[in-house]
Amino acid sequence: MADNPSETARQAALDYHEFPKPGKLEIRATKPMANGRDLSRAYSPGVAEACLEIQADNSTAARYTARGNLVAVVSNGTAVLGLGNIGAMASKPVMEGKAVLFKKFAGIDCFDIELDETDPEKLADIVCALEPTFGAINLEDIKAPDCFIVEKLCRERMNIPVFHDDQHGTAIVVGAAATNALHVAGKAFEDIKIVSTGGGAAGIACLNMLLKLGVKRENVWLCDVNGLVYEGRTEDMNPQKAAFAQASDKRTLAEVIEGADLFLGLSGPGVLKPELVSQMAKRPIIFALANPTPEIMPNIAREIAPDAIIATGRSDFPNQVNNVLCFPFIFRGALDVGATEINDEMKIACIEGIAELARATTSAEAAAAYQGEQLTFGADYLIPKPFDPRLSSIVSSAVARAAMETGVATRPLDDLEAYRRKLDASVYKSALLMRPVFQAAATASRKIVFAEGEDERVLRAAQAILEETTELPILIGRPEVIAARCERMGLEILPDRDFSIVNPENDPRYRDYWGSYHEIMARRGVTPDVARAIMRTNTTAIGAVMVHRGEADSLICGTFGEFRWHLNYISQILGTETQNPLGALSMIILEDGPLFVADTHVWSLPTPEQLAKTAIGAARHVRRFGITPNIAFCSQSQFGNQAQGSGKRLRDAIAILDREPRDFSYEGEMNVDAALNPELRERLCPQNRLEGTANVLIFGHADAASATRNILKVKAGGLEVGPILMGMGNRAHIVTPSITPRGLLNMAAVAGTPVSHYG
Repeated sequence: MADNPSETARQAALDYHEFPKPGKLEIRATKPMANGRDLSRAYSPGVAEACLEIQADNSTAARYTARGNLVAVVSNGTAVLGLGNIGAMASKPVMEGKAVLFKKFAGIDCFDIELDETDPEKLADIVCALEPTFGAINLEDIKAPDCFIVEKLCRERMNIPVFHDDQHGTAIVVGAAATNALHVAGKAFEDIKIVSTGGGAAGIACLNMLLKLGVKRENVWLCDVNGLVYEGRTEDMNPQKAAFAQASDKRTLAEVIEGADLFLGLSGPGVLKPELVSQMAKRPIIFALANPTPEIMPNIAREIAPDAIIATGRSDFPNQVNNVLCFPFIFRGALDVGATEINDEMKIACIEGIAELARATTSAEAAAAYQGEQLTFGADYLIPKPFDPRLSSIVSSAVARAAMETGVATRPLDDLEAYRRKLDASVYKSALLMRPVFQAAATASRKIVFAEGEDERVLRAAQAILEETTELPILIGRPEVIAARCERMGLEILPDRDFSIVNPENDPRYRDYWGSYHEIMARRGVTPDVARAIMRTNTTAIGAVMVHRGEADSLICGTFGEFRWHLNYISQILGTETQNPLGALSMIILEDGPLFVADTHVWSLPTPEQLAKTAIGAARHVRRFGITPNIAFCSQSQFGNQAQGSGKRLRDAIAILDREPRDFSYEGEMNVDAALNPELRERLCPQNRLEGTANVLIFGHADAASATRNILKVKAGGLEVGPILMGMGNRAHIVTPSITPRGLLNMAAVAGTPVSHYG
């Protein structure tokens, strides 16, 4: 008998929380603790120095402790989304999950704190007492109206941001979605009628935010389980609801829905009946945000109003109103400027940043995370996806700016643009290391031809190249295919306007191209007929001929196909007496910095001469990234303990290098652990010439180099820049099929640097 799908999903969720270790969080030390010296600095007596500094000036806690990047997620479990009042202990998995999201999306450390206290004033007392530990407080899943009381008291008494995410996080994302929904519908905040169901914390906060965005209070009609909130009503009322009471004799949702432009549901399943949708205004906006079952299912709403603009709280429908779009980034910006609160201006800045991002071209990373979804701004794409990496820099910097402009920043930033770049670097691991390359590439507008111009990764990279560099992309491919894919992906670039195309099926330069190829290859067995066929079918050869003819400065190929197949045509067409492949160099960006590996692709069993040239080329290219090369020749042999094999070839390569003075450090042959562990290397060979950890590993066999490269990428989470094809004067680079659009952008920057910049 087949498994019950719901039971299978339930067990999978439980297994996720239990294995390989219970829960979703752990604590890791950020400083070494390997010897007595470390212990004396981390604890007694060295810790006293940090304590005394903080005693003298409390603001230095952000320098000497984790407080400046530490948030508490605090709940008593009285209003857990979809579960209700389940108590503090049962809410812990939710709060752990929130802490994981803080870390994943914004790099913020977070403790979840579940408090067994239902008295709002006592709960506020406990939270306020936590101020010395945390840089900010995220209140979560506290029932209304208690949540209003707790937040008010904490905000009044604490000098750090206190943010009830159920209220303000939801309100911010709803505000961003509403901003763009009105943009699509051609309506304005000041003109619309809103009908809302749900008088809880989130619902009230959303309405208050919509008022700040321009909605008129008299145009807001609030309903709850008891019907319309009207003047004089006494049942189930509180000051927050009373602020939206209407002077009306209407009493039900059905009576007030007529002509509504926006339905805002934060209530329960099935509240918005199909017949009520038919009474709404033209092009209705329906935010049915109840979870897991919305107030009306999108397909039912569209049966009544096909042009409706719909958002839900669910991930399986377009326009998911998800607080993760907001809270990590509003806290990131607030923490980084030492904000004392999160005020309305910071919230609106967050709204504007989220809304603006959805209207921009979708990022390649978001497209990769949501394959198969249409991520083009419009009725089905009002707000960005949570995995859009641009959220961090755009939203956090907007929040930081607002905090500084409103005077609540205790550590204002000197350079907001530098702050944005820092945030980008925290998301794009390559950003910081690639900056010298991008800066060098900006000094010349080089033409980069992409052999696989129809590939979606290439198209997204072309968009990024035009946005972030001065380079001019040329794509080889069928124009109609390229145009259709650009439109489908929502890219703003257009063929012939933003980039040029070489059509292998019908290009006026075809005769010139096959003629050039035949001229190069006529004495190597290539007939005119073969030359014609290759120029019709082989886009790598076409791109190489373009570089040969001076119509492009550099070729990038290899998004599909085998490396040496591409290398064969590049060597044929672009190889000269002074420019021939010396090896392939990959930069692997790890948590503790970059590590370069060579040769991964060109020579299967390199000779000593080839190894020496690989080292010279690697040293030159490593400097392009602003890094001083420290090269280790790696082998199974260790400083001569094996007479033959790769160790001998590596020793011979070192002997070749020793014949002339070199401007880089190198040593070998040695095991990889000796290359990366200076203390071990010193013990094995005290006379070795390297200082510190090697940052370039050169292997005597491509299998070893390739295996190391892939292990570092897959198991160590390294990000690759490359492979960089050395020895070709920067005229061609062959990437690998695993490359991402960001990786192609990085390689375009490498290719976009004139050779004169790096020797």
